[in-house]
Amino acid sequence: MSVRIGVLFVLLFIFIHVLLTSAQNRDIVYLQALMDNLHNTPPNWVGSDPCVEKWDGISCIESRVTSITLSSIGLSGELSGDIGQLSELQTLDLSYNKDLTGSLTPDIGSLKKLSNLILVGCGFNGPLPETLGSLTQLGYLALNSNGFTGPIPPSIGKLSKLYWLDLADNKLSGPIPVSKGPTPGLDQLVNIKHLYVQNYKISSSFFHLYNTKKNNTNITVFFFFYFLFPFNYSHFGKNKLSGEIPPRLFSSKMSLKHVLFEENQLTGTVPLTLGLVQNLEVLRLDRNLFSGEVPSNINNLTSLNQLYLSNNNFEGPLPNLTGMKILNYLDMSNNSFQPSEIPPWLSSLQSLTTLMMQDTGLIGEVPVDLFSIPQIETVVLRNNQLNGTLDFGDSYSNHLHFIDMTNNLISGYTERSRYSADLILISNPICRESDTTASYCDLPIDSNSSYSTPQNNCNPETTCTSDQVSSPNCKCSYPYTGTLTFRAPSFSNLGNSTIYTSLQSSMMVSFQSNHLPVDSLSLSQPTKNSDKYLEINLAVFPSGGERFNRSGISQIGFILSNQTYKPPHSFGPYFFLGHNYDFFADATKRKGKSIGIGVTIGVVVGGCVLVLLLIIAGIYAFREKGRAERATKKNSPFASWDPDKGGGDCPQLKGARSFTYEELKTCTNNFAITANIGSGGYGMVYRGTLRNGQLVAVKRAQLRSTQGGLEFKTEIELLSRVHHKNVVGLVGFCFDEGEQMLVYEFIVNGTLKDSLSGRSGIRLDWMRRLKIILGAARGLQYLHDLADPPIIHRDVKTTNILLDERLNAKVADFGLSKPLGDADRTHVTTQVKGTMGYMDPEYYMTQQLTEKSDVYSFGIVMLELITARNPIEKGKYIVREVKEAMDREKDLYNLREVLDPIIGLTHELQGLERFVDIALRCVEDTGNQRPRMNEVVKEIESIMELAGFNPNAESASASESYEGKSKGSGHPYLNESLFSYSGGLLDSNLEAK
Repeated sequence: MSVRIGVLFVLLFIFIHVLLTSAQNRDIVYLQALMDNLHNTPPNWVGSDPCVEKWDGISCIESRVTSITLSSIGLSGELSGDIGQLSELQTLDLSYNKDLTGSLTPDIGSLKKLSNLILVGCGFNGPLPETLGSLTQLGYLALNSNGFTGPIPPSIGKLSKLYWLDLADNKLSGPIPVSKGPTPGLDQLVNIKHLYVQNYKISSSFFHLYNTKKNNTNITVFFFFYFLFPFNYSHFGKNKLSGEIPPRLFSSKMSLKHVLFEENQLTGTVPLTLGLVQNLEVLRLDRNLFSGEVPSNINNLTSLNQLYLSNNNFEGPLPNLTGMKILNYLDMSNNSFQPSEIPPWLSSLQSLTTLMMQDTGLIGEVPVDLFSIPQIETVVLRNNQLNGTLDFGDSYSNHLHFIDMTNNLISGYTERSRYSADLILISNPICRESDTTASYCDLPIDSNSSYSTPQNNCNPETTCTSDQVSSPNCKCSYPYTGTLTFRAPSFSNLGNSTIYTSLQSSMMVSFQSNHLPVDSLSLSQPTKNSDKYLEINLAVFPSGGERFNRSGISQIGFILSNQTYKPPHSFGPYFFLGHNYDFFADATKRKGKSIGIGVTIGVVVGGCVLVLLLIIAGIYAFREKGRAERATKKNSPFASWDPDKGGGDCPQLKGARSFTYEELKTCTNNFAITANIGSGGYGMVYRGTLRNGQLVAVKRAQLRSTQGGLEFKTEIELLSRVHHKNVVGLVGFCFDEGEQMLVYEFIVNGTLKDSLSGRSGIRLDWMRRLKIILGAARGLQYLHDLADPPIIHRDVKTTNILLDERLNAKVADFGLSKPLGDADRTHVTTQVKGTMGYMDPEYYMTQQLTEKSDVYSFGIVMLELITARNPIEKGKYIVREVKEAMDREKDLYNLREVLDPIIGLTHELQGLERFVDIALRCVEDTGNQRPRMNEVVKEIESIMELAGFNPNAESASASESYEGKSKGSGHPYLNESLFSYSGGLLDSNLEAK
């Protein structure tokens, strides 16, 4: 009996093996059939098994093809129906191959496991197949920038897992499909967050996710997680869509963030249901045929950043937008509104950067306070009936750079000596005088910027060939190029270089975090096109050589085509169109075709020889392993330490690496003056770029200030244990050639102090401040409760809280930090160190340091956050100032006079009173009266929820429109005690910093 069972198992095993082998062979056959319809396929598409032989762009799991990613490699031809036979295919990305033509085969609907279909910027045409609705696992669908025609298939509404739908830049027409009886529609996409039908595009539910397709044949690894989110982005711009917007397209259950309908043929009134989508951040209804009044409940969209209503037939009064406290960009031009004066509520929109109201029937004088909006950059009021004398007043915004009052009735102008913005008053009475020569009566100047990413402290190569370009790191190479297009940026001043620095830094961070072969990138020629889109030329430069290979190009294209890269929020929604990359080392183009038997035999024989060589190499490597380890230990700077002089074993590091002096010398360009970003009593701080492109801050101690080996070893062991998203990470260290250096991650947006003082150009509204202080609190809570051992920071202040490219807060500088053992959990007696104004008075008096000392300092930071005042300013202490001004019986505790004007002028500071309460609890005189950091974290989270913000959302993601890094301000890594901790490894006296 047992023998029979054994035989059955063997037969079953053979049967399964045959089935699997048959399926694998079919995949090879269908790939070869695809090649017959494609030209310029990768040269290494030869051999009998694409999985084993690692064809470029082909990823496999257990010899089944699961991914095809081939961006910008010059593919041409058509996508045949054979694609539908690759039953295990999960990702198909052929983006930026403009010569891929023909219709999208209905057989695409047979790919039941397909989760990503990305064909951006190709040449496909014809109608979209109804079979798209059969892709039940599809989460990401991007077919934008092709030539698709006809209606949007209603069957797309059946894709229950879809979170991103992008059909933009096509020629789609007809109405927007919604469900009716058994017929599906787009209103059923409840998980979707981004819906684009922009420029013939419907793009849907976008949440910046990462694609994790495990690939056992290629090195490429993407990270992709599925999340179920409500409908979040609706982009229908620049199509030929007609009819009314169906009211049922929107509901209060949706958490839409982008609704873009610009440049269509939509008619009728705007549905009232749009006002139910209160998470909306960008709304574009411009260049349509809408009529009637703008619905009054649009004022409920309190999260709106950009609003475009221009070039329609709107009638009635101007809409009241007083609820849009964080509105950045407002365009209501070219409508038929009732004549009215400039509404006074416009001046209450304290976040406004751009006001466009040309030809809107405005009458009367221009109010002076319109120009004192703190962030205002551009005011365009052309073709109205504005009159009187134009006066900006004495408190106009420092950001103001362009005002256009062409064709009004302005009869006078009060000049201000320090005013330097561009002003245009052509076709006004003031410019009709025959003897006028004022500059404001000249023709307007071009507002586009000639910005280009500068060189990175190096001398450009002079030997680059005609096809090569010198990178920002001064290396001649062949870059991958394309155009980034942003549909709704929140700024209008294209001459501000800091905004592009912010974009470049965030993109480089994204490329690095996804381990792409990128050395550097450059941005150039930012322009606003006729659609009011911001277009920027992008060039990405390769690392490790002068050319990209096909794998590298496909990875970069995928990061941009599937929106893995998330730009700073001030740039708004974007799309990328890459150019064909024509500089591969094997750039011989050919037509893909089936493989001959002779070639197959040759490849198999060669493979066998290769395997034999690999076995021999493995044996040799194993024998040499011990020798290499001994050599590494011998060459380690820690291995030669003398125990009698403070030496010991190599430090026990967690994530940090040891750098040689030569490595750090190279990455800082020989510690060049141009790389120096500051100095202190310990020595110098330099900005550096590692071989992998990562930006770092290198702190180099002076020789006379260096610690003993044991102390330095103990310090880096402590810092290497600190790993938290709200704590600045230690990248590594150098103990070589008599040098002591610490290498930290470089934080691009500087210190919280810089932003509060205005030096960084970053605008911090109430929501951003709450998110930043919550991040800092979580970082301190981690140090107190979860670090091993627990750590008291001992120098918490706004200059030691850094802001990354997404304005996430990171606690920095552990130069004075004190680790606690089990015996020290109550307190530890130590020499008093810290910064005046932030220091715990109880610690100062008793010299007994506890975690509550950090809590006191954090309370000072909280008060500084809402007042933007120094802790000690003109002899006045911030705690006393707040307490004396407080009146708990009045609104906002009567603190408007001491609040930072950036947030103090708004009337909706929900939770401010509770915020002040917890801050004052933190600065109680004795530690036992103060809360622990975990209590502070919970209270701030509760305040955020009260204010309608999600405390677990990404920092600064809901209203981010900052302008870039600090210019000329102190660098966050500069501190006199960066190399000391634990009671004075370096003797740094108590000082005000």
